[in-house]
Amino acid sequence: MGRRRKKGRPISGWLILDKAYGLGSTEAVSKAKWLFQAQKAGHAGTLDPLATGVLPIAFGEATKTVPYTMDGEKRYRFTARWGEATATDDAEGEVIATSEERPDPQAIEAALPGFIGEIQQVPPQFSAVKIGGERAYDIAREGETVELQPRTITVHELSIVDAPNADETVFEAVTGKGAYVRALVRDLAHALGAEGHVSSLRRISVGPFRADDAVTIEALEEISLIEDRDATLAPVETALASLPQALIDGPQADKLRRGQAAVLSPATAKGVRAGEAGVVPTVLAVCHDAPVAICELDGLKLKPARVFNL
Repeated sequence: MGRRRKKGRPISGWLILDKAYGLGSTEAVSKAKWLFQAQKAGHAGTLDPLATGVLPIAFGEATKTVPYTMDGEKRYRFTARWGEATATDDAEGEVIATSEERPDPQAIEAALPGFIGEIQQVPPQFSAVKIGGERAYDIAREGETVELQPRTITVHELSIVDAPNADETVFEAVTGKGAYVRALVRDLAHALGAEGHVSSLRRISVGPFRADDAVTIEALEEISLIEDRDATLAPVETALASLPQALIDGPQADKLRRGQAAVLSPATAKGVRAGEAGVVPTVLAVCHDAPVAICELDGLKLKPARVFNL
């Protein structure tokens, strides 16, 4: 029996989607996949339905680079509304606690250093964290209390950008992998002797992907030809901008594509930016400006970890 033919177009690249309010991440990926008639699609970093902004969607061979985007820094702009805590820690949930305290900008500024750097954070009850194989939000929706353990996250930057009134403060934050802005606002409110939740949230960037370069579903729908939509895609290697590159020739590229190691000249290997001492660096092998494979550089040997079929 012959191999089953895949449905759709074998396109590869990154769609930098500006996700709309109320649209779930999975729904957004399905819509984008349909618009491009792509064989394979996935996203890098879930956005809550009530959040807007950058949702990078990978097509085809770009799905092999998703982990490198997930590990990248994320920048958010969000509004904390003081006085009410909700079950979901955002505007969607029912109010579960209230307070009269409205922290002023000076008090907030004084508390911010405690939420910058490596900190312990308990994810929201309504989150995608798995407990015994189930998502926490599924358990919470059934009315059960979810026991979530604190975990170490990194907040690189956290600052006030506006304070339009006593009830609301607007922030920007740059976080690492696994951080929840909703939990950040919840914990900051408690540190200030108040209650609070996220009333609006926009993701400005994910790794190398920026909101300024993003496109909406509506804009894509206005492009009648699928081939013209392809022009909105960023190259597969965009997600790998942080990796050092090793320039190789055709025969070396053929070896990597067969799963074999390629050998670099001492001069080429020396020119590849080294990682920490004793750590085998991850390198992107490139031939004629096209990505060939994500490799481990061990001495002079490039050992392929993920090979691109482009």
